[in-house]
Amino acid sequence: MKYALDTNIFIDGFRSEEAQAEVFAFFNRALPFTYLSAVVMQELAAGARSIQAARDVQQGVFEPFERRRRVFALSYAAFAEGGRVLAALAASEGWHLLDEKPSLLNDALIAVSCCEQGITLITKDGDFKRLSPFVRGFRYVAPWPSPLLRASK
Repeated sequence: MKYALDTNIFIDGFRSEEAQAEVFAFFNRALPFTYLSAVVMQELAAGARSIQAARDVQQGVFEPFERRRRVFALSYAAFAEGGRVLAALAASEGWHLLDEKPSLLNDALIAVSCCEQGITLITKDGDFKRLSPFVRGFRYVAPWPSPLLRASK
């Protein structure tokens, strides 16, 4: 099983020593199976509001995954599929949805690219439950799964 951590998991780890310990404990047992989404990289870089924060994210998160060649990016097909997913969700829940939750744009891209790569997303974001019916084969789990976990939500 391959995993990727959603942006909210990293942010929790930056804000809380307890959450950081949980992230490191997960990495200790599952790092060989863990990847980093380029979309999550964008979100983390956008949230680094100081030179020191940007340096910390670069050195503490991006570089370790880059060195191991464990960063995955979207294909052009994923962008098209992400648009289809958003259109289907908006048709189901109302078109105002995209104006109210612009983060759904990135969430759709994360879901589609995880699916494309056969990666299970670890997240606390409830929006993935809304997206999952429209992304065939997408798997996500709450923190902290066993590396042998096969079931999806």
